Amino acid sequence: MKYYIIAGEASGDLHGSNLMKELYKNDKDANIHFWGGDLMQSVGGTLVSHYKERAFMGFFEVITNLLKIVGFIKLCKKDILKFNPDVIIFIDNSGFNLRIAKWAKENRFKTNYYISPQVWASRASRVKDIKRDIDQLFVILPFEKDFYNKYNYEVSFVGHPLIDAIAGRKQVSLTKFREEHQLGDKPIIALLPGSRKQEITKMLSVMVSLVDDFSDYQFVIAGAPSQDFSFYKHIIGSKEIAFINNKTYDLLSVSYAALVASGTATLETALFKVPQVVCYKGGYISYQIAKRIITLKFISLVNLIMDKEVVKELIQNDFNKLNLKKELSKILKPENREQLFLNYFELEKKLGGKGASKKVATQIVNALKEIS
Repeated sequence: MKYYIIAGEASGDLHGSNLMKELYKNDKDANIHFWGGDLMQSVGGTLVSHYKERAFMGFFEVITNLLKIVGFIKLCKKDILKFNPDVIIFIDNSGFNLRIAKWAKENRFKTNYYISPQVWASRASRVKDIKRDIDQLFVILPFEKDFYNKYNYEVSFVGHPLIDAIAGRKQVSLTKFREEHQLGDKPIIALLPGSRKQEITKMLSVMVSLVDDFSDYQFVIAGAPSQDFSFYKHIIGSKEIAFINNKTYDLLSVSYAALVASGTATLETALFKVPQVVCYKGGYISYQIAKRIITLKFISLVNLIMDKEVVKELIQNDFNKLNLKKELSKILKPENREQLFLNYFELEKKLGGKGASKKVATQIVNALKEIS
């Protein structure tokens, strides 16, 4: 069978790579073309476009790059027609994927979506488009199935793929990790400022401003695979801060606390049982638009899944040195950490256990066999 997978950003690349592994297990003759990144490319198949080429963040940034985005959409449609896949699998990345999905359905391609667009956060009207354009939707958050049921749309809850990604990784020795990266004996505070240049620029300068106030700890930046150290160095300046590129999971596994940009990383940090402060600061115009259309009580997946404030969120103007110092001090105290750990264990239970990628691949392949 021929599979066409479209993923964006580092998280989509991770989940796409695990899905590809399972597709190859289920279908020995699988032929896969994909939009993704290095992790998907390491599995096999044919890379059409790397997500680094289209990493635009926020409403304003998307608007200013419309010509580029239109060009990518044209390229994608042309390549799909040429490849003529048995199924197109969309992974997250709704801004791009929902446009392709509408066209794909009109052209009678079979469409599957893995990791739902966040229509439950804003613009729920898009559900009607998803129902029209997507043959099968696989959701990974426990509350999503109930959400879609309200619109009479049956979806499959498969559990969260991060459970597998984290459980399947090789364990890291703290001693060896410190030696390899020339780290001292102080407890580690991980800095996860995001993966795109716009968010790193806004987040990291505030995060590193705390270094001198927490001299009993060492701060370590988790570098994104999409960015070079030279970009971070420009923001860090003369401060002595360790930098470890493309080893976020290893870093989290040995960290005592973390400052984390809102996104998938907040859930990853929770699954590693690391106390965290969630940070978000977008461009002024993008933020003003977002706060008018997003109806959620929280921005972090941790709090959304638990339906209560488990981790502190510092958003836009609240994200400043004074507040960040106060909240970091809190999660370093034993009495606060104990409750966080209890909440993290409850969170993991809600996520539905292992095997998300395997469940999705099995259902996709079996559905194709039935109609072939």
